[in-house]
Amino acid sequence: MQYERIPWDQYFMGQSLLLSLRSTCTRLAVGATIVRDKRIIAGGYNGSVSGDVHCIDEGCYLVDGHCVRTIHAEMNAILQCAKFGVGTDEAEIYVTHFPCLQCTKMILQSGIKKIHYLKDYRNDDYAINLIEQAGASVHQVKLSKQYFNNLQFGDDSEFISE
Repeated sequence: MQYERIPWDQYFMGQSLLLSLRSTCTRLAVGATIVRDKRIIAGGYNGSVSGDVHCIDEGCYLVDGHCVRTIHAEMNAILQCAKFGVGTDEAEIYVTHFPCLQCTKMILQSGIKKIHYLKDYRNDDYAINLIEQAGASVHQVKLSKQYFNNLQFGDDSEFISE
């Protein structure tokens, strides 16, 4: 019997799903993995600034309908690269949800050229336009039951295809 290895895009998205399990946001758990040359260089999840209280403990700190306590997963991953001196030019990012406009701008400004996401989430037309203008690409990953069927995703299993 021939053993089939998990495809790269599903492997890296699986890493992002795993990271999302560390999220301290009660509104949406997001994970992000930055990859260069098929090697993981950083990961992040959405949560509070190190040392601050977490939304899961104190509730969200909402201003104009947005939690200002939370740092997005994409930002945390990029900041991890900055903190440890790891370049992001020509890298790829795998995110569990389509990046918001601010994260899209940060991703592009950091030199990341490929954005892979699992779920649509308030996909912003201007963000899509910026991705095209920057010569970057965006790709929705569909997970295969062959690799992810035994995982428990609750009602969110619609992103797993046959």
